Amino acid sequence: MFTLTIQTGLRISELAGLTRQDITLSAGANVHTVRQGQERTTHSAAAATKAVLKAWAGERPGAPDDPLFPTRTGTRLSRDAIERRLARHLALARTTCPSLRTKRVSMHTLRHTAAMRLLLAGNDITVIALWLGHEQIATTNIYLHADMSHKQRAIDKTRPLNSRQGRYRPPDALLAFLEAL
Repeated sequence: MFTLTIQTGLRISELAGLTRQDITLSAGANVHTVRQGQERTTHSAAAATKAVLKAWAGERPGAPDDPLFPTRTGTRLSRDAIERRLARHLALARTTCPSLRTKRVSMHTLRHTAAMRLLLAGNDITVIALWLGHEQIATTNIYLHADMSHKQRAIDKTRPLNSRQGRYRPPDALLAFLEAL
């Protein structure tokens, strides 16, 4: 569930609504979702994601219209059940990764992660908006919080042609003057 969400940027409602027939794992792997009457196909071409989904489908045989991620009784997981599963895995991960202890992670965070991965891979915001199923680019802008390395690469692309790459380092004389103020 989590691998698929990070790879595709699915909404929690889309994830909960997936059936076995919504996933194509052959060439051109994709996930087909329907939300509020609008259809969307999201590619999940990463080999690792396909491998995880193939293993999952192999362990849990069922009819094409069965939920992809069912409860113990075979019904669809609720949004709360999905968030509880994430919380359980986060609690486990926090025991070995202390930096997670101060972070709030939800299923929606995983969707944001997908958007940021697309941005850092050099995709245009319009492509990301289409990927996430946003009707307006303004919605996608909310998702994209460029990190410092991404901002530095953008600045480096705009530097004058005859200048050196990197950050400005003031000369020692300037620093001494400023410290003396």
